[in-house]
Amino acid sequence: MKGELEKRYLARLSDLYPTIAAASTEIINLQAILNLPKGTEHFLTDVHGEYEAFSHVLKNGSGAVRRKIEDVFGNTMSARDKRSLATLIYYPRAKMELIRQTETNMEDWYRVHLYLLIEVAKRAASKYTRSKVRKALPKDFAYVIEELITEKAEVNDKESYYNEIISTIIRIGRAEDFIEAISELIQRLVVDHLHIVGDIYDRGPGPHIIMDKLMSYHSLDIQWGNHDVLWMGAAAGQRGCIANVIRICARYGNLDILEDGYGINLLPLATFALRVYGEDPCSCFRLKAGGGTDTDEMQMNLRIHKAISIIQFKVEGQIIRRQKSFHLEDRALLHRIDFERGTIELKGKTYPLLDTVFPTVDPEDPYALTPEEEEIMTRLEKAFLHCEKLQKHMRFLLTRGSLYKVYNGNLLYHGCVPLTEEGRLKEIEVFGKTYRGRELYDVLDSYVRKGFFALDEKERQDGKDIMWYIWLHPDSPLFGKDKMATFERYLLEDAETHIEKKNPYYSLLENEHVIDGILAEFGLNPALSHIVNGHVPVKRKDGENPVKCGGKVLVIDGGFSKAYQKETGIAGYTLIFNSYGLRLVAHEPFESTETAIEQEKDIHSETMIVKRMQERLLVGDTDIGRELKGQVEDLECLLAAYRNGEIREKL
Repeated sequence: MKGELEKRYLARLSDLYPTIAAASTEIINLQAILNLPKGTEHFLTDVHGEYEAFSHVLKNGSGAVRRKIEDVFGNTMSARDKRSLATLIYYPRAKMELIRQTETNMEDWYRVHLYLLIEVAKRAASKYTRSKVRKALPKDFAYVIEELITEKAEVNDKESYYNEIISTIIRIGRAEDFIEAISELIQRLVVDHLHIVGDIYDRGPGPHIIMDKLMSYHSLDIQWGNHDVLWMGAAAGQRGCIANVIRICARYGNLDILEDGYGINLLPLATFALRVYGEDPCSCFRLKAGGGTDTDEMQMNLRIHKAISIIQFKVEGQIIRRQKSFHLEDRALLHRIDFERGTIELKGKTYPLLDTVFPTVDPEDPYALTPEEEEIMTRLEKAFLHCEKLQKHMRFLLTRGSLYKVYNGNLLYHGCVPLTEEGRLKEIEVFGKTYRGRELYDVLDSYVRKGFFALDEKERQDGKDIMWYIWLHPDSPLFGKDKMATFERYLLEDAETHIEKKNPYYSLLENEHVIDGILAEFGLNPALSHIVNGHVPVKRKDGENPVKCGGKVLVIDGGFSKAYQKETGIAGYTLIFNSYGLRLVAHEPFESTETAIEQEKDIHSETMIVKRMQERLLVGDTDIGRELKGQVEDLECLLAAYRNGEIREKL
């Protein structure tokens, strides 16, 4: 006799599969899925608000669409026609609008391109079950597309059958709608699952647009970056995070993300900044955004930038005093200033300040907000907490995101695993207890969630403060430097004070013993697995290679953010993991959506094969495959129970 628990489980399973026939059919279906080729995974990181480039890479699947076109048409189509077809798939509506301006016979054009798109869609769908393709089909054209991409052995005159369907689509004026639908289906089918390895937010102008796109994406996971956790902390009402978010938006000329993108009112802050710093040139707080410095808006942004920076230094000092276990006393700097001499003492050395105009700082109590600053922060706190769109985006990050991910033999994270100089996992204190490696990630992840959901007020506050800790603490796996030198970079000329020393992790990336230890810590086989890592841009122009430790580590931040492209020499790396192996793609800068459409100019990309599989990977070789095999075993137990009379069929 089976155990009581197993019998109850099989009884519940019989509700789903009430007969021998139903259980048998499901076993056959699952076995068929297990023997299909593994779906394509697409890895992106550090997109930093660059929504146009991000959107384009998402549409082209880092070259996956072009490869499908090449597979289908090979030498039977010119390179120019392939480029034109790819552009149509990426931007169907905009491309057809341009075509109509020059094409004299649109019906013929529709007919030709419908056939081309159907062939690409057939190839893209070939690695999936009919059931999975059916779920991906656009609602309005689901039946018609299924008819066109499915071989119908029972139809004698197939050509006539398909011609009639296409002719009808054109005749009733639905050709453009159909082309858009099938183009989007191809985009959907070439990538089975998307991984975002951190830093959606900051620097670029459209993180909110990227979040909207991600929320409608069919299958993805997100590993939080330090910039993402910063925004999460701001959305939870953590003042240090709020001040940093506004400061970074001001610094990069992106305050409209907050005002227009999220509807957060910055007028009280702007009014305060203009009144207090109106005569101050604020030269230490120049913006990193392009454009001149004479416009009224630019001058206002400079003053907002300084005002929120001073508020940030104050509220961070308050957090440091409140959370003594963070041991960040050396980062509270305002009380170290000699306001009469205009100097500051750091580590026994005195430095002159580049700016000595601090009208809101009380030398006797430098971390105290003035009544007006307090009112501004109270308003901002409420604005962030009650912004519906921001809260929706942050809930999505919480639902789909985490600090790390183990997926199909790869370990994904942003930043670094904190190590000692010797390469051992570093013991790190979090609220009086010590953690290291995977345990550290898990406890920090849990505190982030407590910052949003804990019922206990102290636990919730600790969770909020942990998000600020993750943003800038030397022991944070998402930061990985000995300090965040914001104050020094703004206010001190001595470049030595600007240096942020990296965690030993970064100098040990080629040490196989250390990397194998990290993989083993997260439950992976070091001989077969890889680390996919974001956060630190790979300086390709200086000869740096994103492939580390003989291919065990893939650092795929190559400069999606325009702010980094001068350093890296490219516009980002992406990674493709399909049934044939791992493929690293280096992208040239994306000019614009208009150029991509009008000149059919795709992002120029170079591909490097990181790992080629000896045998094509199947669904059965993946994490999902292991789950499906478990389901098959359960169903076979149910079949046995039906056949030996332990459970009755429900006819």
